[in-house]
Amino acid sequence: MANVVVVGAQWGDEGKGKIVDWLSVSADVIVRFQGGHNAGHTLVIGGKVFKLALLPSGIVRPGKLSVIGNGVVLDPYHLAGEIESLRAQGIEVSAANLKIAENVPLILSFYRDLDAHREAGIEGVGTTKRGIGPAYEDKVGRRAIRLMDLADPDSLDGKIARLLAHHTPLWRGMGLTPPDAAAIRKELLEIAPKVLPYMAPTFDLLDRERRAGKRILFEGAQGALLDVDHGTYPYVTSSNTVAANAATGSGLGPRAIGYVLGIAKAYTTRVGGGPFPTELDDEIGARIGRIGKEFGTNTGRPRRCGWFDAALTRQTVKTSGIDGVALTKLDVLDGFDEIKVCTHYLLDGERIDYMPANPSAQARLKPVYETMPGWRDATGGARSWAHLPAQAIKYVRRIEELIGAPVALLSTSPERDDTILVHDPFQD
Repeated sequence: MANVVVVGAQWGDEGKGKIVDWLSVSADVIVRFQGGHNAGHTLVIGGKVFKLALLPSGIVRPGKLSVIGNGVVLDPYHLAGEIESLRAQGIEVSAANLKIAENVPLILSFYRDLDAHREAGIEGVGTTKRGIGPAYEDKVGRRAIRLMDLADPDSLDGKIARLLAHHTPLWRGMGLTPPDAAAIRKELLEIAPKVLPYMAPTFDLLDRERRAGKRILFEGAQGALLDVDHGTYPYVTSSNTVAANAATGSGLGPRAIGYVLGIAKAYTTRVGGGPFPTELDDEIGARIGRIGKEFGTNTGRPRRCGWFDAALTRQTVKTSGIDGVALTKLDVLDGFDEIKVCTHYLLDGERIDYMPANPSAQARLKPVYETMPGWRDATGGARSWAHLPAQAIKYVRRIEELIGAPVALLSTSPERDDTILVHDPFQD
């Protein structure tokens, strides 16, 4: 049985929540390995909607162990609020089914202020202003407050002093009032009792689960094109979103990964700034957004919409080692007379089959499209190939050819059961 990593194959918002929930039925352990509460997952189960931002999607399934790995940055106040919201919906969340890495860095409240200040200036790249970037900066700078620190109050003063040795001159240089050490300490001690019960050496726990033959599902946030190394820098998130980080961000070695499933929409969307070669700034793009309900789960921000970009998805197939793809939201394209797919680009008149790293070159890319006939019959709710229009099947097959990876799953609505299984990732 293969342990499975689920990654977004575009710029995020591909529908990972539903796919992870669908796969979690076959999994024993679901691990969130990077990101923060800046990426929302919407699950629809039996007509009931669950909106998650930080907790692994498996938390809504009884009998599953959910783990927040060390690669995540954790806002403890948001976590406590999300747990209470789920409990109000009848979902059990306890130390028995949720474990958090003891070395996970914390998002402090003043990070949000710093994030918002930067976004308002020339450093703005379209973040959610939730303090994710500053938290990762302090982690790499070796000054982060981590979950384990809450269990050792006597050490907090020294760690806060180390933190503020960086932030005090930084904030003064920006003309802002620096964070207050006493306020930070009070904030941490107040939230500690609500989050410490979930703390564990999760690397060891996951190793035991793996050795016992348990199926592990690794869940990322955002998409591979927002990876800090392999994405459209600087319009990226602050962590590695590619599949390889499932090993680093969970504490399990790379041999624990057996199958990488990339999630891609049947078209392309993006939130925030940055290049988007196939963006449709017209009625077609607006139509896709309306039908697809393309608004951020957490922020409500409208998403930019465009045709499927096979060149970009082909690139993420390579950078994440994607074995198969879950293609989502095929039903959004129902009723179009024709559908376009970007096969490659022109850069200053020369063909190029990938997005270059240079931002000025990215701005000069011209998408080259292949046009395919659309279909009139509805695909929404289809649960087998036999229920799909012939032209929709041709579209899916053409995408497989262009991206160099097979479609393992096909999603035809937000409902978890409206899914066509081609092959089971856990069996590969």
